[in-house]
Amino acid sequence: MNKIVLTMASLRIMSGSIELIAAILMLRLATIEKALLVNATLALVGPLVLLTTTTIGLVGIAEKLSYGKLLWIIVGVCCLFIGIIKK
Repeated sequence: MNKIVLTMASLRIMSGSIELIAAILMLRLATIEKALLVNATLALVGPLVLLTTTTIGLVGIAEKLSYGKLLWIIVGVCCLFIGIIKK
């Protein structure tokens, strides 16, 4: 199995596990204030996993892409982050 694909999949599995743990934690804490705190923490994890997974994938295919295509991918990722930050 390709190491890059395995790493990307592992990060996504870890991210999904964190989401499930956070949901269980919200249920156990049983207050809106604490659930919002847990949710705010998750808002940091999601984009970080997206950026890390995308970076690993781009490193894996960088030698196969032209500079133009690589630039478009970087612009797309930047647009995603601008959209996430500018709620």
